[in-house]
Amino acid sequence: MLLIYNIGIIIYHWVACLVSLFSNKAKLWVNGRRKQQIQPLKSCIWFHFASLGEFEQGRPVLEEMRKLYPDEKFVVTFFSPSGYEIRKNTPLADAVYYLPLDTAANARRFVDTLQPKMAIFTKYEYWFHFFNQLHKQHVPLYVISSIFRPKQVFFKWYGSLHRKMLKMVTWFFVQDADSKHLLHDIGITNVTISGDTRFDRVWANAQKPKALPEIEKFKDGKKLFIAGSTWPQDEALIANLIKQHPDWKFVIAPHEIGEDKISHLEGVLPKDTTLRFSQISHLTSHISCLIIDNIGMLSSLYQYADIAYIGGGFGAGIHNTLEAAAFGMPVIFGPNYQKFKEARDLVELKGSFTISTQEALNCIADKLMNDEQARHVSAVVAKNYVKQNVGATDAILGYVKERH
Repeated sequence: MLLIYNIGIIIYHWVACLVSLFSNKAKLWVNGRRKQQIQPLKSCIWFHFASLGEFEQGRPVLEEMRKLYPDEKFVVTFFSPSGYEIRKNTPLADAVYYLPLDTAANARRFVDTLQPKMAIFTKYEYWFHFFNQLHKQHVPLYVISSIFRPKQVFFKWYGSLHRKMLKMVTWFFVQDADSKHLLHDIGITNVTISGDTRFDRVWANAQKPKALPEIEKFKDGKKLFIAGSTWPQDEALIANLIKQHPDWKFVIAPHEIGEDKISHLEGVLPKDTTLRFSQISHLTSHISCLIIDNIGMLSSLYQYADIAYIGGGFGAGIHNTLEAAAFGMPVIFGPNYQKFKEARDLVELKGSFTISTQEALNCIADKLMNDEQARHVSAVVAKNYVKQNVGATDAILGYVKERH
């Protein structure tokens, strides 16, 4: 199985190189690893994140660890350019790198160079050679906010190598009891149900959001519908909704903000009443829809919203629903949400609503937009759900402090 894994890693690398000829993201992925020079350290605490979402998820732990170990160096690695490019200058790390390709030589060189005293991975990202090297050198490895499902490779008959990876982890901090039971079924008992650190992050953000006076001016005392992390199929639905509710203001923050993506979005939306945020100086009273053509504003935008729509539900899966829920508002998203516990919980509690057609969106949105009491009830449910689930960071830090 290890031979197959190693071949798969090599194939992945060469496919990425090929795709980089046509894709800027793949080009960043390849060139970023090729050009980086990892500086030697005698000791550090290493945090690894798949991408930007996992960084924000694990950020509360990173922030508290820096307070707990003020004299330590902190190194952050990313697998994806979407995380590295946005957070490569974060003040929370002394060094930020792309995670090298998972080969035995790369892993040995990386760990030998940094000499971490512990490693913390968030949610997922299981790399055999890096885990093996940490295990060989007796470096504690913690996986936080992890969540497991029966369909994952760890629990299949052919998943022996991946189960071996799990056995190299010092301790798992999982989101729910189901994950703990799945791990117990394969003989892994070094598990704590701590919850999801994203709740800590979004709750803290909701208590002290960054003020955005331009958005307040755009809102102008009206009700605001925000669509965050949207994809084209989401945007087509929202465009129709805009036409039906001229008394509401709308903000759309697309997941991708390349010029071609923004231009396409502009073509879908009502032309005379739509403006890019980068052109906010041209704001007039008749503008009812604002396109956010930058990255980094979304988590603060939600403070001004009355209803949120979260994109991605017509693709691989929805994006972050908790950022919006923490501010107290109903959250709507597409049909592909089953992988996300918080989304399932919120749907069951009636703090969120799932749709799969234009008609379904119109029906739910009409009720929430026209019935203030219904909107308020869902908003309270969403906010209370987030508030009741904070505390994962304290559970993780408590364990680490006892052992280091």
